[in-house]
Amino acid sequence: MPPFGPIKRRKLIQTLRRLGFEGPYSGGRHQYMVKDELKLFIPNPHQGEISNALLIRILRQADIDRDEWEQSK
Repeated sequence: MPPFGPIKRRKLIQTLRRLGFEGPYSGGRHQYMVKDELKLFIPNPHQGEISNALLIRILRQADIDRDEWEQSK
């Protein structure tokens, strides 16, 4: 659903939930989301969107490929 590119934090969280993640939960300095044994830290709220570079790193840590990301609805 979301095209690969800059994304708002709220949309990132919604899409990760559709892909099976739960949360976000409060952590030390950052909130995190959980899927099975995987704990994925997400960026803190800030002005603007999450950049392409950061989105790539988040998806790599979440073991989500680009096609799966774009097809999630």
